[in-house]
Amino acid sequence: MSTRRGNTQWVDCRNSTASTFKVNMNILPISLICAAASVACVAFTTPSHPGTTERTKRKVTFARDVAPILYTKCAGCHHEGEVAPFSLMSYEDARAKAPTIAAAVQQKFMPPWHAVSHGEFLNDRSLTAAEIATLKEWSEAGSPAGDLSKAPKPPKFNGNWHIGKPDFSAKPVKPFEVAAEGSDIYRCFVVPTNFDADRIVSDIELKPENRKVVHHIVVYVSTSGEARLKDGQDGQPGYSSFGGAGVATSGVLAVWAPGIEPITTPKNTGIQLPKGADIILQVHYHPTGKVELDQSEIGLKFSSKPVDKMIRTSLFGSLLISIPKDSTNAEVKADMYLAAPITVYDMFPHMHKLGHDMRLTATLPNGTKKELSRVDHYDFNWQTRYIYRQPVHLPKGTHVEVVSHYDNSTGNFNNPNNPPKPVWWGEQTTNEMAFEIFNYSLDDEHLLTHRTADAEFAVAGKSDSLGAIFDRYDSKRTGFLDRSQFIALISYYQVGAGRPGEYSPAGTADYFIYVAGKKEKGKIAKSEFISVMLLTHF
Repeated sequence: MSTRRGNTQWVDCRNSTASTFKVNMNILPISLICAAASVACVAFTTPSHPGTTERTKRKVTFARDVAPILYTKCAGCHHEGEVAPFSLMSYEDARAKAPTIAAAVQQKFMPPWHAVSHGEFLNDRSLTAAEIATLKEWSEAGSPAGDLSKAPKPPKFNGNWHIGKPDFSAKPVKPFEVAAEGSDIYRCFVVPTNFDADRIVSDIELKPENRKVVHHIVVYVSTSGEARLKDGQDGQPGYSSFGGAGVATSGVLAVWAPGIEPITTPKNTGIQLPKGADIILQVHYHPTGKVELDQSEIGLKFSSKPVDKMIRTSLFGSLLISIPKDSTNAEVKADMYLAAPITVYDMFPHMHKLGHDMRLTATLPNGTKKELSRVDHYDFNWQTRYIYRQPVHLPKGTHVEVVSHYDNSTGNFNNPNNPPKPVWWGEQTTNEMAFEIFNYSLDDEHLLTHRTADAEFAVAGKSDSLGAIFDRYDSKRTGFLDRSQFIALISYYQVGAGRPGEYSPAGTADYFIYVAGKKEKGKIAKSEFISVMLLTHF
């Protein structure tokens, strides 16, 4: 069954038994193939580390020692139809790649896991020293099989969906054509659900078909009907919209970037999908130098029972980024204070190709500090949603700070500019970002007993780091920036420069003063400035 809106036709697969997706390994990006070829391992529910006890001098075999590691840490990517270019589902598969496996894990290039971890993350796919030694020894010994009749059974996967067969899935029948050259493309594809009642989503999976050109995907929810009117007006599926969905939305359903795993909500929680809502997939495409096609897909599973809390998706970071050329350790900070108690389920650090490291810390009202996430060696090609084994409760008044560093030198082989040039915040791959995306619930919300809570979790207009930037330009300490002071700040940080059209610092400053400058005409107050520059929502 299919639905057509504009020039976009969506296939409704909620009752289909046939898979509609298959990875074409000929169109994967070179960086991804090189990474995956070394052994990409994804585990969605990670059991305890096999092989962590002290090994004896017995001969290491596939059946007893290697299979448990590969099946729990690697098979998630290395099976038929997934992103990795070869399977590791059998002894024959693993034996053929034994030297590559050993080299990749010794370098800690694979499995892709970049957070500093002490067991607090449910999806930790890193290997222990003992596991690395086991794979090395097995390769050097000639990859002995052992008694294969006693080997663990390979894991079973539900076709091409990690979440299992979706209750609802959709993709445009007609692929979208990405031009060979030009600026990055932000294309919104409209998925009409036509549900006659609200649904509670329990699982979400996004499947970009052509990972060579898909930079990221943000999934919005809209009940306005505006997106349907925009769909297909230029003869291609969807419509163009830079920065957001371009229509009124009620929230974000999910986010995908390279390395991000599907979402499965915790017990007694779910994500609300209003009746009749449109799902909007905003796909960010980066041209590769030749014409490419993409037909990305979304799959959803629904909860059959009422839930006590809704999961919300938000982000936290700053618009104020200025990275000088040739700098090797440029720092960007953002911080906020919580206006309500929340429970955080995961963290997803996001930067672009200059990003080197990012650290997120929380200081509780009693002075206790918690490290929420720390990535010392960020990799744009393998971004990860770090899922807490035990959700983190943050009380009202908690101070949260994110600190990130960037390498804009020739020594950074990921640098998109050669020679390096100054870089500011923006949505192009060649721009930069500095924020954390996270899923959370409101502690004061209990839907089963009809208790609701204010969805605003951050204290409006309060941020130490952004306040310090404001003070540098408020030379007379009036608590306001006049138009000329604000233009100077906007010009230094190039706020808004990444948007289409001719850039005007004065025009951007005037816009923010018009929208936010309510306390004194022609000026913007410190709290107003923080409110527009601190990112706490999509």
